[in-house]
Amino acid sequence: FHLLPYLTACENVMLAQYYHSVTDKAAALAALERVGLAHRSDHLPKQLSGGEQQRVCIARALINEPEILFADEPTGNLDAENEQTVLRIFAELHAQNRTIVMVTHNPDLGAQTDRIIRLQHGKIQE
Repeated sequence: FHLLPYLTACENVMLAQYYHSVTDKAAALAALERVGLAHRSDHLPKQLSGGEQQRVCIARALINEPEILFADEPTGNLDAENEQTVLRIFAELHAQNRTIVMVTHNPDLGAQTDRIIRLQHGKIQE
């Protein structure tokens, strides 16, 4: 999940803010709260489950409020409850006119989107 092993969950989320020369711990904690992980903010990646690590990455992706979010199998390691949390966040972003480009092998997730583009052998299938 490309988390730095020596940074806490909160610090890993804040890492995305460094590229904008602004760090805001309260915003990072709010992003972790949004994915249900505020209580694990001081834990290192090795102390988090795979699903928790994935949600830290999602919080990090959300912290700078991007207009376009690229999500590669964003729910692949999540249980059903946390999958719904992430999908609810994506729906909120979509309602704010943000674009989400999601890659998934799960047809149930694809069915919840406005548009599906299928690739086969690297080519778009009509």
